[in-house]
Order: sequence, then structure tokens, then C-alpha cells
Amino acid sequence: MPRPSPVDLLVGSILAMADTQQVDARAERKAAKLAREISAFAKAHGGAEGQVAHIGERGARIVLVGEDGGWGDLVAPSTEIAEKAVEKSGITVHESFDGEFAAKVRTGPYEWKRMAGIQVGG
Repeated sequence: MPRPSPVDLLVGSILAMADTQQVDARAERKAAKLAREISAFAKAHGGAEGQVAHIGERGARIVLVGEDGGWGDLVAPSTEIAEKAVEKSGITVHESFDGEFAAKVRTGPYEWKRMAGIQVGG
């Protein structure tokens, strides 16, 4: 098997490093943007807690629950980016959405109407 020349290795290595750095920079920017959105949510709701859930090919869902019971979610392109975003935002992260964490969610008339509508075909 012929050995590649040192020039080929150098060029290939540089191109591979450039691709990796571009992907890393893009992931960092996305994580920073999500962290800003999480921080804004926390500020608007007197603080927040969250949970990261893998949702398959779409990435990961970040569920946020504010201290006032308000809730929302964000979708990150990967679990790694989602975890980096919640870490940067400084919120408390839960392993699962149950118990005391889930009990903090306050639902309003809209959610109750939607839940009832789903049950009766609406």
C-alpha cells in the first residue's frame, strides 16, 4: 500500500481541523444564544429551573419552569449543546420532570382547554 506524502497529510489535517473548528464555533454560538434565552426567561419569572430531554434526531428539549410557575421550552440541535446552554445560564437542572419540579408548573385556562380538547377530539 503506497504511503501518502507528507504534503497530503498536512493539507488533509488542516482541512479536517478547519471543519472541526467551524462546527465547534457554531455550537458555541448556539449554546450562548440559548443561554441568553434561558437567562431572560429566568429573569422574567423570578428565577428558573430546567430539565434537558433528548428528543431524537431533532436534538434536545430544554424545559424551563419559573419560580412563579410559568413554563416554556426551547429546542437545541443536540443534547450536548442543550447541556452547555443550561450550564452557561446557571439555572438548576433536574434529571427528570417529576416530583417537586413538575409540581411547580402552573397551568392556565388555555392549557386546560387544550388538554380537554385533545380528549374529546378537538
